[in-house]
Amino acid sequence: MMTLIKERVPTPERPVEERLKGFMEVNLGYTFELAVKEAERCLQCSPAPCTQGCPVHIDVPGFIRKLRENRDNPEKAVKEALEVIWACNTLPAITGRVCPQEDQCEAVCVMGKVGEPINIGKLERFVADYAREKGIDEKLLQEITPKIEKKKEKVAVIGAGPAGLTCAAELAKEGYQVTIFEALHKPGGVLVYGIPEFRLPKETIEKELEKLKKLGVEIKTDYVVGRTITFDELLEEYDAVFIGTGAGTPKLLNIPGINLNGIYSANEFLTRVNLMKAYAFPEYETPIKVGKKVIVIGAGNTAMDAARTARRLGAEVTIAYRRGEEDVTARVEEVAHAKEEGVKFEFFLNPVEFIGDENGRVKAVKFEKMRPLEERDARGKRKLVPTGETAVLEADTVIIAIGKTTSKLLRMTLPQIEADEHGVIKVNENMMTNIPGVFAGGDAIRGEATVILAMGDGRKAAKGIKQYLEEKRKSS
Repeated sequence: MMTLIKERVPTPERPVEERLKGFMEVNLGYTFELAVKEAERCLQCSPAPCTQGCPVHIDVPGFIRKLRENRDNPEKAVKEALEVIWACNTLPAITGRVCPQEDQCEAVCVMGKVGEPINIGKLERFVADYAREKGIDEKLLQEITPKIEKKKEKVAVIGAGPAGLTCAAELAKEGYQVTIFEALHKPGGVLVYGIPEFRLPKETIEKELEKLKKLGVEIKTDYVVGRTITFDELLEEYDAVFIGTGAGTPKLLNIPGINLNGIYSANEFLTRVNLMKAYAFPEYETPIKVGKKVIVIGAGNTAMDAARTARRLGAEVTIAYRRGEEDVTARVEEVAHAKEEGVKFEFFLNPVEFIGDENGRVKAVKFEKMRPLEERDARGKRKLVPTGETAVLEADTVIIAIGKTTSKLLRMTLPQIEADEHGVIKVNENMMTNIPGVFAGGDAIRGEATVILAMGDGRKAAKGIKQYLEEKRKSS
């Protein structure tokens, strides 16, 4: 009888004092020996709830089994595990790092009912990293690509974020000619501009993108659809279009003082640091000034990223959240890392005013204290009431991280596309919009969500596009 091993094999992490000296990755991942040890814990359930809990439906027991079966041959173990993962997910090095596995595959892990769930995310990351380090992924790619039967149809993908990249990869594996149009000078979307190096190294993203190019996907950067090229021009040249433009427009606070200097949206702050390398100014042209005290408003993953980035830039950082700790939406791991790194938390504070100095720069934030009720709202969160009491926290910089919304530009150039009052594009069960041949997915149809949900949409849309093009070919 199999012995239950209830505790996870931990992954090593960089010490806190070392983390704060730069932007090096915090979690160091499994070695092969540690990965096999963790894989031994898996119960190999059938049917597997973890596979159903994964938005792209990776055969989780399947890839873990490959590690166990070939424990005496690391290269064979990893190659076979990677083959299983790639069947559903072409970006495992990324998803293994940034997916909220604790809310998806690991949340339904049967082992989790008696102990700690299998560390699926870290095992997925291990397979991808080991394969890259040993050149296993390259060999596998060389085996796969010659078998792809090329098709004549062309597909345009707007946006090189998680949804767009996944859709492009799935279509390329089917032999379609795919071109991605990206507005920024680097592909990756939120993976590049939003997620800091200490969570997702840029080198990891670049390696995953190289794989995509080897599958035959063309990526055009600095292409703003609606400006550089019109949507009508795309429709003339391509047989189908996928919209994966994400949710890159930050929400701001409509309170006094919002226009003071020193107030950033998290989007701008993280883009300056992650994409423009402002921490290396003047070596890089974009500056950033954080001062000694930073207040981050919000408590999602973006807020944690901004807070931990500001800590690495030398500031004392406080996260202010209008709800309580139980309603923090960031991943447990990210909150724990933020606390370890010295980020302070203040709960039940709702910002009502930004206070500036004589030079027009923010110097403090005034909050109204909130009181939670027992009654809960439709999302299951405790309702809040204002108390009338206020608190003032000093700040040299304020970073607002209260969410993002969809871009208006594409909808301005494509007014006939159906969207709700928030600009979220409507799609059918095959991810097609009201315009024939135009599909959409990711944050463009959800509002702000997770990387893996966007990838799940991209994969589903690729199937929808394939079906659409096959039917179109038959009827022509």
